[in-house]
Amino acid sequence: MDLTQTIAPRSDQINADDLIGGPVTVTVERVTAGAAEQPIDVHLVESPGRAYRPSKSMRRVLVIAWGKESDAYVGRRMTLYRDPEVRFGADKVGGVKISHLSDIDRPLTMMLTATRGKRAAHVVKPLTESAPTPALDIATCTDQEALRLAYQTADAATRERIKARKAELDAAAETLPIEGDQ
Repeated sequence: MDLTQTIAPRSDQINADDLIGGPVTVTVERVTAGAAEQPIDVHLVESPGRAYRPSKSMRRVLVIAWGKESDAYVGRRMTLYRDPEVRFGADKVGGVKISHLSDIDRPLTMMLTATRGKRAAHVVKPLTESAPTPALDIATCTDQEALRLAYQTADAATRERIKARKAELDAAAETLPIEGDQ
């Protein structure tokens, strides 16, 4: 029996303790603004309701590799791993880092801040594994059964988007002329 699910912390974000069992490869669903301390939330298809909140160094990795516009990140994949050497002040607390990214054609080596005044090389390799079946595009979906199935496993925010799309489809269906209504 795999015990990693029994030791996962309860949180609204992916953190180093989630990765004790090993690296995970995830797909970007969307990127939204976060709080001041962690300014972006990378929402992941594989972790509904829990965002990856990259450190400043990992945000630099994303910008260098994928560009400055986060809309381009949707559907792209990354492998996250736990680095036990990450420090917060004087303490080693562990942190989440990126080891692989899709949509890059060669390994990237970047000099990133390791501790105050010190920099260290960080290498990100191309992710070569194929992506799973893409997530349902709620905004363009016209299949109410697909929306119903997606709703069953969606987080609260996604459920609201599905409800809004269903309401749009229902309203559009009411305005369609039915044979004999002329």
